[in-house]
Amino acid sequence: MSDAIIQLQALQFAWKPNQPVLHIDELTINKRHKMFIKGPSGCGKTTLLALLGGILKPQQGQITLLGQDLTQLTDSQRDHFRSEHIGFIFQMFNLLPYLSVLDNITLPCRFSQKRQQRIKDKQSTPQAEAKQLVATLGLPENVLSKPVTELSIGQQQRVAAARALIGGPEIIIADEPTSALDYDARKSFLSLLFEVCDAHQATLLFVSHDPTLETLFDNTLSLMDINKAASHHLSGQDNIHLLKEVG
Repeated sequence: MSDAIIQLQALQFAWKPNQPVLHIDELTINKRHKMFIKGPSGCGKTTLLALLGGILKPQQGQITLLGQDLTQLTDSQRDHFRSEHIGFIFQMFNLLPYLSVLDNITLPCRFSQKRQQRIKDKQSTPQAEAKQLVATLGLPENVLSKPVTELSIGQQQRVAAARALIGGPEIIIADEPTSALDYDARKSFLSLLFEVCDAHQATLLFVSHDPTLETLFDNTLSLMDINKAASHHLSGQDNIHLLKEVG
């Protein structure tokens, strides 16, 4: 499928033998879509994001991003692919406290030639793009020189988003990044995040426990359905073919 950016086939991942956390027969996510991923704690949401990001490797199946099967890459090759093509926004942000806001945002460019090249193709610099992202995400320009420890939780969240987005990676993975905010702040942040993702033509995968945010997204993936299929399969009953084609 020409619009597909992520494709999973016959995927199984287990932390313990014969106890799959995830069992997905087929999943397709198209370019530039915004995907809301939901499910109760322990159903495998963070595990799925780690698999898509190449941090984990499945015991069975294929994970194809941008035409590349991640399961055929070595650990170091997956690390390189992730730095070039995927931006992460973590629940706890994972900003480096000893770096300024500017250095935190531009950090991915130190590890990715593709991100540097995309910025160069726009006749810009990482510093200039960081400044533009900060402005788009509603932060004052003077925060760039500040240590991230001096920022509020909401400001740190936007810095984490800018770091993920700099250099225009094709895929943005966000794991509960709004959990520390109230509802109005969550909606405001999502509106800004959508705006920047659209500008960069990025595909967004967003995990949240907040069901009130679901309607803001293009599509929803319920991992509870996938876990039910895996449980059914393990019980020795007929296997259920679970087809989740998104977009």
